Amino acid sequence: MAVRAVRGAVQLERDEAGHMDEQVGALLTAVLERNGLTPDDLISIWFTATPDLHSDFPAAAARKLGIVDVPLICAQELDIEGAMPRVVRILAHIESDKPRSDIAHVYLGAAAALRKDIAQ
Repeated sequence: MAVRAVRGAVQLERDEAGHMDEQVGALLTAVLERNGLTPDDLISIWFTATPDLHSDFPAAAARKLGIVDVPLICAQELDIEGAMPRVVRILAHIESDKPRSDIAHVYLGAAAALRKDIAQ
């Protein structure tokens, strides 16, 4: 079994904890479904949020989905002028037999513009 990395992002409409839970939950669910993964396949997940998001930790959404024994960490994205606002990004490390080329990176909604080269 190989270690692989899966990227993803979602842009929030507003900075509210319930909305963040919903959107980050949808992102994580899509990553798992599109890659045929279960929480047991997860090694760890890095979450980043743009500096304009303050309402909650993105990792809280993972815990609410039942991802409870996977190491999670949150960090702040760089504050770059002109960058897309209200974005949560993930970098999930997984165990998978899939080749790198078959990993589905998930960019939901407007966040698809961030990585048109790999968004699925």
